[in-house]
Amino acid sequence: MSATGRLSQKEWPARQATEGNVFRMKITALIVDDEQPARDELAFLLKGIPELEIVGQGKNGVEAVNLVRDLNPHVVFLDVQMPGVDGFGVIKRLLEKKVRLPFFIFATAYDQYAVQAFEVNAIDYLMKPIAKPRLEKAILRVRRMLETSETASQKLDRLVQIMEERPALQKGKLVVKSGNRLFLVDSDDIIYASIEDGVISIVTRDLEGQSNFRTVEELQSNLDPKTFWRVHRSYLVNVNHIKEVVPWFKSSYQLKMQDRKQTEIPVSRAQTRKLRELLNL
Repeated sequence: MSATGRLSQKEWPARQATEGNVFRMKITALIVDDEQPARDELAFLLKGIPELEIVGQGKNGVEAVNLVRDLNPHVVFLDVQMPGVDGFGVIKRLLEKKVRLPFFIFATAYDQYAVQAFEVNAIDYLMKPIAKPRLEKAILRVRRMLETSETASQKLDRLVQIMEERPALQKGKLVVKSGNRLFLVDSDDIIYASIEDGVISIVTRDLEGQSNFRTVEELQSNLDPKTFWRVHRSYLVNVNHIKEVVPWFKSSYQLKMQDRKQTEIPVSRAQTRKLRELLNL
């Protein structure tokens, strides 16, 4: 190993020969990340490791579940924060479907979840931007895990249990992904949230982005019920950011919000009565 801690191309075969016959075969890997540049960068780094073969790439959690089932890779490099089904949602779905589980190495720009996962030493995590020495160390961890008697399913069962019991990120705070960045947003600043094709969007006066929550119900359970109102199955609004109530056809209403676009949100028939009661209409 070099002074920098990196394994050279020549040292990988030597390490392979000393760690048992199980490593004479290629380690197959799957890359899952919703950002193409991140996938490309990781693929470039992994191609420099001769004992590892990339068998596929996915851009979201749904693709991840299908690719794991179809390709049966040894290890999956999985983004934690993805719209719709996030990294931990992928694990839950695979467990529910009783798919044979690979090992997972999480890749994240934000370590709130990954650090807690690492506490059980069940898997590894990589902070973005990924450094090759750290990547090589993670792969050696997978090699050692392949030699243990504890199965990937047992390890991930423990991981999912820990993640489900994790404390809230910070009371009144939500993580919102916008572009290539993750922002912590005060819940009071949220004007409204919407869901489309399984992806939840969060809108404030200054920011529009995606939440890692998978359903509106899950998001709503983490917000103040006195402030956030489910006016429609696809919309959750902050009542303190309603600018105007707009009469609509057939005695229905729309809510004009205080975001920059002054978005008009429909009030469902089921919620129209509540609106009339609130405003004495």
